[in-house]
Amino acid sequence: MSQAQAVAHHIALTLPDGKVKKFDTTPTGADLAAAIGPSLAKAAVAVRVDGEYRDLLRPIEQDAKVEIVTRTSEYGLEMIRHDCAHVMAEAVQELFPGTQVTLGPNIDNGFYYDFYREQPFTPDDLSKIEAKMREIIARDAKLTREVWTRDAAISFFKARGETFKVEIIKDLPEGETITIYRQGQWLDLCRGPHMPSVGKVGTAFKLMKVAGAYWRGDAKNPMLQRIYGTAWRDQKELDLYLHQLEEAEKRDHRKLGREMHLFHQQDEAAGSVFWHPRGWTLYRTLEGFVRSRIENDGYVEVKTPQLYDSSLFKASGHWDLYGDNMFKVQADNGEKWLGIKPMNCPAHVQIFKQGLKSYRDLPIRMAEFGACHRNEPSGALHGIMRVRAFTQDDAHIFCRADQITEESLRYFKLQLGVYEDLGFKRESIKVKLALRPGPEKRVGDDALWDRAEEGLRQSLRTAGLEFEELPEEGAFYGPKVEFHLIDAIGRSWQCGTLQLDFNLPERLDADYVGEDSARHRPVMLHRAILGSLERFIAILIEHHAGKFPLWLAPVQVVVVGVTNEADGYVVEVAATLKVAGLRVETDTRNEKIGYKIREHSLQKIPVLAVVGMRDAEGKTVVLRRLGSEEQQTLSLTDAAKMLAEEAKRP
Repeated sequence: MSQAQAVAHHIALTLPDGKVKKFDTTPTGADLAAAIGPSLAKAAVAVRVDGEYRDLLRPIEQDAKVEIVTRTSEYGLEMIRHDCAHVMAEAVQELFPGTQVTLGPNIDNGFYYDFYREQPFTPDDLSKIEAKMREIIARDAKLTREVWTRDAAISFFKARGETFKVEIIKDLPEGETITIYRQGQWLDLCRGPHMPSVGKVGTAFKLMKVAGAYWRGDAKNPMLQRIYGTAWRDQKELDLYLHQLEEAEKRDHRKLGREMHLFHQQDEAAGSVFWHPRGWTLYRTLEGFVRSRIENDGYVEVKTPQLYDSSLFKASGHWDLYGDNMFKVQADNGEKWLGIKPMNCPAHVQIFKQGLKSYRDLPIRMAEFGACHRNEPSGALHGIMRVRAFTQDDAHIFCRADQITEESLRYFKLQLGVYEDLGFKRESIKVKLALRPGPEKRVGDDALWDRAEEGLRQSLRTAGLEFEELPEEGAFYGPKVEFHLIDAIGRSWQCGTLQLDFNLPERLDADYVGEDSARHRPVMLHRAILGSLERFIAILIEHHAGKFPLWLAPVQVVVVGVTNEADGYVVEVAATLKVAGLRVETDTRNEKIGYKIREHSLQKIPVLAVVGMRDAEGKTVVLRRLGSEEQQTLSLTDAAKMLAEEAKRP
C-alpha cells in the first residue's frame, strides 16, 4: 500500500442523512456519488465538503461531512450560470481573436462577462456568440482544474496579451493558490468549482444585452464591454423567465406612472417624487387605509422633526454605524453638525421619555407616517422603489419583556391582514428572520442579542409562521422579522419588518417604573407594515399592472359623453356618483367615443360610465369595465349604489 493510501485508509464521509460511506483509498466526489448509486453518479455536478463546494473530481483527503450537488439544486443552477459564462468567453475569443477577457461573475438570474475590445459588439454579434456557444457545448469538453505557480500564470497571460488577467494575478495575496480551468483548448483563471464537462451547461440560455463598464468600476480605467446573459436548468425555466421579463416591462411602475398621470421624477430632485393629483390621491388612499387599521389596533399617531443635533444620532449609534447613509448639514456658521433623520426611532424615544411612565402604561404603540431621507448612491436609485426622500409607515411599540410575544403576535396578525387586503395571497407571503450582523456592525452585547433573537423565534413559532433564518442580515441594534411579498409574476419584495431592540432604550436612557417601584428599560419593537410608501406604491402598481381594485384606484369612474349634446347629463351623472362617495372625473372633449375609451383604458380607469342623449332621457348609464368588452346598462341610481358598495375600503 502506498503512503497516500495508508493516510487515506478508512476515510469516512458522512452524508446529510447521517449515513457514513468509508473508503480505503482517497475518494473523489464522483467516487462517492457512484458508491451511493448510478442515478446520482449521473446527476452529480459537484460536491460540498464540510460546507465548501468543490469540483466532483477533487480528492477528499480526510473525514468530512459531504453532500452531492446535482444540476437541479440551487447551487447547481449557480454552476450552470458560472460555466455558461466561461463558454461565452471562449465563444467570444474564438469569434473575435485579440479580445481580452476580464471578470465574469454570476448575478441574479444569470451572469455577465466584461471584455476589452476596440470595436463595439452589435446585436448581430450576440446572435453569433450564442450560436458558437451551442457549438462549444455540443463538443462537451471536460472541465479540468489545474494549479499553477504565480510566475507561470503571469508569463502565460502576458504572452497572450491578456494584460487584465496579469493585473488580477499580481493583485492576488501572496501564497494564494492560483487555479486555472481548462475546457478543451481554451482556459481561464478561476477559483471554481465547475461542473465535470461543458455539456452539463445545457442549452437553456440567452444573451440579453451589451453595456459599458469601466475596469474595476473606476472611470479613470479603460472602458470594457459587458455582455449580460441568463441561463436556466431547462427551456421551460428559460421561457418562464423571459415571459416574466416581458411582463415586468409592461408593468414597470415608471412607465405606468407616466401613462396613468401618477408622478414624475427629474434630475433636479434626484431620488425624490413629484406626485401629480391622481398619484397623490392614490398615496392618501393607501395612507388612510393603513391609518384606519392601526387606529383600530390601539396605536397613537405622532409627528416628529426632520433635523436633529448630531449628539442624538451619536447617542443612538446612527452617526457612527449608519452615518454614511445620512444627509448631514452644518449650522451656526459651521460650529454645529445636524443630521436629517434617516429613520424615526430615536425621535420616538424622545416622546416616550416625556413624563414618567409606569408599567401599567405599557405597551405604548407609537406610529408615524414619518418623512425620512437617506443618502443613497445615485447609481442605486430606481424609480420610486429606491429613493432618497420617502415616507415610512413607522411605529415603535414600547413594552415590557413579558409582553414581547403578545405584541409580536398582534403585529403579525395586523401585517398579514393588510397584505391580504392589498391583493397578496397568504401563500405568497414569505417570512424571514434576519440575525445579528458582525461585531463591528452592531451595538450591544451578545447576551442581549441572544435574548432578542430567541424572543423573535419564539413569537414566530407561537404564531405558527414558517420562517427562514438570514445570518448577519439584522439591523445594527436588533434582529428583525422580514415579510417578503411574491407579486403576480413571481418576483419577491421585502417590505414590512418587526425588529426587537433592547439596545436603543439603553443607549437613549429610556425607562419606566416597574411594579417593584424600580426603574426598568422598556423593550422597543420597531415595526413597519408597508415600509416606504413610495416603494410599496411602486410594488402595487407592478403587482396589479396598474389595474387597481376599485377602492384603491385614484380615479374610480370617468363619465364619458358620446356627443357634446350629452354634456349636461355627464355633469349630472358625475355629481350623483360623487355624492355616493366615488372619485369621479368627466370627459366632454370633442373626440370620437372610441378614442376616449382607448385613452382611458391606457390610463387604467376601472369603470367608464358612457352616456348619450338616450341615457339622459331615461336617466341611465352604460358601464364598461377595464379589460372587458361587455357593457352593463343601469339606472343612474342603481349604478351609483352598486359602485359605491364595490368601492368600500376593506
